[in-house]
Amino acid sequence: MPFRALLGLSAAASALAVPQVAYAQSDSEQTVAATDGDVIVVTAQKREQNLQDVPASISVVGGEDLIESGAAQINDLAGYVPGLHINNLGTPGQSRIALRGISPLGASASVGVYIDEAPVGSSTAYTESGSFTVDLLPYDIARIEVLRGPQGTLYGASTIGGLLKYVTIAPDLDEFSSRAGVEAFTINHAGDIGYAAQGRINVPLVEDRLAITASLAHRSTPGWIDNVQTGVEDQNDYHQTGGRVSLLWEPVDRLNVELSAIYQKLEADSLSTTVQDLTGTPIGNGRSNFNFVPERFESEFQYYAGTLEYDLDFATLSSTTTYTDAERFERADASRIFGTLFPLLTRGAIGAGVSPFDNRITMEKWTEEVRLTSAAGGRFEWLVGFFYTHEDALNDQIVFSFDMDGNAIAPLNPLATVQLPSTYEEYAGFGNATLRVTDQFWVTGGLRWAHNNQTFRQISAGAIVPPANDPGESSESVWTYSISPQYHFTEDTMVYARVATGYRPGGPNVILPGLPPTFEADTVTNYELGLKTRLFNPDLSIDVGVFRMDWDDIQIPIAFGGTSGLGNGATARSQGIEAALVWQPRPGLTLGANGAYTD
Repeated sequence: MPFRALLGLSAAASALAVPQVAYAQSDSEQTVAATDGDVIVVTAQKREQNLQDVPASISVVGGEDLIESGAAQINDLAGYVPGLHINNLGTPGQSRIALRGISPLGASASVGVYIDEAPVGSSTAYTESGSFTVDLLPYDIARIEVLRGPQGTLYGASTIGGLLKYVTIAPDLDEFSSRAGVEAFTINHAGDIGYAAQGRINVPLVEDRLAITASLAHRSTPGWIDNVQTGVEDQNDYHQTGGRVSLLWEPVDRLNVELSAIYQKLEADSLSTTVQDLTGTPIGNGRSNFNFVPERFESEFQYYAGTLEYDLDFATLSSTTTYTDAERFERADASRIFGTLFPLLTRGAIGAGVSPFDNRITMEKWTEEVRLTSAAGGRFEWLVGFFYTHEDALNDQIVFSFDMDGNAIAPLNPLATVQLPSTYEEYAGFGNATLRVTDQFWVTGGLRWAHNNQTFRQISAGAIVPPANDPGESSESVWTYSISPQYHFTEDTMVYARVATGYRPGGPNVILPGLPPTFEADTVTNYELGLKTRLFNPDLSIDVGVFRMDWDDIQIPIAFGGTSGLGNGATARSQGIEAALVWQPRPGLTLGANGAYTD
């Protein structure tokens, strides 16, 4: 299958039994730390709430906990979240995320990623969002919220498995603060020492009115994979650099404005994969590859956001505007796929050669969300909102033909070029409300309508690819909903039920004989029962949930002539149980465990 955008990828289910940290909100830095009796505050329902009052399965991992554990990528999060499975290719940004067994079987993501109030991943199938994930260094992160189960009502497209939400540290209007850190680390079988350095500063510019926070972090990770083909050792080292600036302005008591920018770059010298022969025996020492061509992965991510909030007494009016500019480049060695074809294509005029395969994906994304959110604490809480996004993306692929000395083979170079430009535009209206029928019995429900329009073009040429310049388009509307009755025995003990739906957008298909011109959205319906309780004043917290998720019209690859497109399969079901326990027998000491079984 020569073209990555047309590849089908395998499914994976998750079953974890791993330790979990305790967490609570800290008012001073908005970080998450274990302190006696603190309330865990989350924004999972797009308003600040006590975690105990949210009728959904949520895990929270603090930025401080990630830093202290040496976490460097999203893959390091899996040990803290039951039911979370991450398939990683060895470097940040190359991860496939699954929650509750709902994996990205096609090219699109099944778990959404947010930074604060906005989505940052792509919604189209042609940016390979299921394989490439926004992966922030944790140094300027207050916490990460992981919401399990479909989140289509409040968070929209591509959240059929759930949502991973980065919550960043906001500027402090009152106090100056700064911190910095360095570290050195080793990796088994690596020839070099890894190192990292990071710093953050917060400066109130005008007391109670204007403040700025800024951070910068760098991490270099040594390689540990040897190349038995070329003799290069430790070929898979990589380097991360990231920074963030955020400005908070409160000109009057009712109004606040926050502007922020994030930049992150990753450069990896290899794809961090090892190989084995057809009998399953590892090549070399088991930590080896045999690529002819030096492989490479690079990722650059820019994110700009502006948020305005105005207090109207009865409700808060908020607006969030974001712009994302993301670019990923991957060079893979396709020599063993295409190099052996060279003598056949030239009727034996040349011998075998090497084939670098370059894949560059770019995406520009605008989002706007406007919400009106009622004041908290009344008998009836509500919010209504409007969401809009526009994406321009390009998936650019080229397969080269070089002889063994690295010279271009004129009749065959390039062997194939494919460009897949696409656009995605969506607008949606949504609402969510909680009715306190009694002090103990509450009902929460929500509804969302979304409509998207997509365009696509398939441009191809090369020695083995017929020339083409063919357009495609699609349009669809989707309804999602959620309803969750809950009973609060006490302030610290609640049982809830939840039925919720989510969807992943369909789109125009690649243009091949026998393939349908479009593929449809797939949907997930989740049925869940849960218990949340805090006991012993409250030194012990217990969260337990059982769930069943019905997945309909699953987007799956359809193979055709060495490539593949997308189609809709039938149905699947994922079901299981999750549990998390955190015990704080004394201040400063926290013991925790969690686990999940997913079928």
